[in-house]
Amino acid sequence: MNTAPSVIVFDVNETLSDMSPMGARFSEAGAPAELARLWFATLLRDGFALTASGDNGSFAGIGKEALRGLLTGVELNRDLDAAVEHIMDGMTGLGLHPDVPEGIRALTAAGFRLITLSNGPARIAGKLFTAAGIRDAFEMLLSVEDAPAWKPARASYAYAATTAGTDAGRMLLVAVHPWDIHGAARAGLRTAWLNRTGAAYPGHFEAPEFTITSLPDLPTALATAG
Repeated sequence: MNTAPSVIVFDVNETLSDMSPMGARFSEAGAPAELARLWFATLLRDGFALTASGDNGSFAGIGKEALRGLLTGVELNRDLDAAVEHIMDGMTGLGLHPDVPEGIRALTAAGFRLITLSNGPARIAGKLFTAAGIRDAFEMLLSVEDAPAWKPARASYAYAATTAGTDAGRMLLVAVHPWDIHGAARAGLRTAWLNRTGAAYPGHFEAPEFTITSLPDLPTALATAG
């Protein structure tokens, strides 16, 4: 029987934060709203490529360069630099998914230590949680900016375990991204896939130990598993 996890590690972008308003930021700059999803996928792709080659890039720096590439040739209502800044500023004003505050409070009440491990800056997570009134629930906010590599590299999860003062096997990663689940599982963490959309989990990735559709379901799932 697996030892119960004591530390819950949260991905932030899309897992806790609702990034759907980013489409409006593109529209406000004169660009198609659907570019928001392509932009974020491009940002992750380039961050993963740098990680695979032994580098650790800046989330903001990569995000801006990805925007410049996608917006080149688009008929904007402002100059390119202003459009890039306007869209990037949207990342600091996002809110949480509706299920998050209740789920975080339930996990805190159940006695779990809560931390984050984001490929984005920790300050964005801090602002997000403070605005929602749940900042005190998190023991620490970690970013791969201070780690050897981005997720899903093993070194990023090892960094989180070392910083939290625990073994990887006592940690459980919660994420909406299957690639994050796979990386964490390979690094020895337990995993919970937050599947809000009803999507099928990719068979080429390591399967999650738990699958939930709403964050408040996690404490019950963990308690049932013993």
